[in-house]
Amino acid sequence: MAMDLITTNTSSGAATSDFTTGIDSTYKLYIFKFYDVNPATDGTSFGFQANAVGASGYNETMTTTYFQSYHSEDDTQSAGAISYDTGQDQAQGTSFQKLSSASLGNGGDESCAGELFLFNPSNTTYVKHFYSVSNSSKSDDETMQIFTSGYFNITAAIDDVQFKMASGNMDAVIKMYGVG
Repeated sequence: MAMDLITTNTSSGAATSDFTTGIDSTYKLYIFKFYDVNPATDGTSFGFQANAVGASGYNETMTTTYFQSYHSEDDTQSAGAISYDTGQDQAQGTSFQKLSSASLGNGGDESCAGELFLFNPSNTTYVKHFYSVSNSSKSDDETMQIFTSGYFNITAAIDDVQFKMASGNMDAVIKMYGVG
């Protein structure tokens, strides 16, 4: 299967990174790769939401789960096993889903990077599944691996995706690929 680069959003001090074109029935899988996501606000999180065709507000209903594993720079804190964080998931929620640590750092050596996979967003019969894997450098000098997955509980097609910080602006590079 070929992975085709559709577009690249490079943000500097931006409130959001929006993908409002290019998500259609051409591909059954869209992959968003995010690099060097650095918040202006220390201790915030990076997340995403979507719009159904013709909708606005980035508030589609989703059910999600959020797992994490972490290790501190000075070896004083670690969770060798993956742990479930009930405070970061949603049960029929409409908020932006966190893809990073809840306390992402804004230092020069703190950022997050990862991938988001969105399956068959143009299908109008089934809900829209997604999963993400990312790594965050937190504001307290820990590295955290984040595993997020879930589904948009709508059968309408999705054609817009937005990424943003829970608080403040960001610098980021986000690429959208289609896989077909």
